[in-house]
Amino acid sequence: MSDRRQFLLQALASAGLLAVGARELFASPLGMPIGCQTWPVRHLIAQSFPRTLATLQRAGFQAIELCSPVGYAQQGFAGLARYRPAQLRRMIADAGLICISSHFTFAELRARQPERIAWAKELGLRQMLVPSLDGPTPPTLDQVKRLADEYNRIGENAARAGLRQGLHNEVFEDGWINGQAHGRRVYDALFEYLDPRWVKFQFQVIAIREGLNPITYFRRYPGRFLSMHLQGWSARARRMAPIGQDSLNWPRIFAAAKIGGIQNYFLEMSLPLMEASLPYLRRLS
Repeated sequence: MSDRRQFLLQALASAGLLAVGARELFASPLGMPIGCQTWPVRHLIAQSFPRTLATLQRAGFQAIELCSPVGYAQQGFAGLARYRPAQLRRMIADAGLICISSHFTFAELRARQPERIAWAKELGLRQMLVPSLDGPTPPTLDQVKRLADEYNRIGENAARAGLRQGLHNEVFEDGWINGQAHGRRVYDALFEYLDPRWVKFQFQVIAIREGLNPITYFRRYPGRFLSMHLQGWSARARRMAPIGQDSLNWPRIFAAAKIGGIQNYFLEMSLPLMEASLPYLRRLS
């Protein structure tokens, strides 16, 4: 085993993230519907949204998180724009699924927020997520502050309409201010500069490979989280794996997620990996 892999395994063990024995496998994963983020099945959605819904329902999912047909038009979601939001809402319900959350790009909310809020409300959403603030890498602290101020204004507008804005973490958020040598993550600064009245967070569990520990963040920032994306992660193989067949301690992650304020969660891996994860999650339910 390489020194790098041994170090990661030791770090996961000390953080309480390594998988545990069978006695802990029956904890409830928040008592919430098992959700699917639709990004991994975008190629299916581009072919037929109704058939994709049926596929996800048959697999055992109970909820979905969409991606906006405006901001994600080039990634397979453009076809959703042919339907009125109320039609999409009926199609989702008829398939036996629920949908209260969708991703919107930061750019589309900057340019068209009133229109996108109207779309979200007609669809029946309660949560509008942004995948990233798309800042430079690495940013200065002033650049992080300016982006946070802008997103606070967007979040306040959404709150006035009865919707909650949330921020997912991708490359920009997982990076470092002024470069890694300076020792402060963008993500930590955003918890300081984003107003909890207007903006919550959506934790991307695969960020564990970048050193962001979900248990640590949920406990460090209680009540600041809205939802999370689930990915199984094999520390030995250094790749995604089905949840329950991976290296992570999911009962502890879910227990900490309650402290963080998590309201819903969505698997986000390839469809085969997500399907292979469902039996474990159902045992936790």
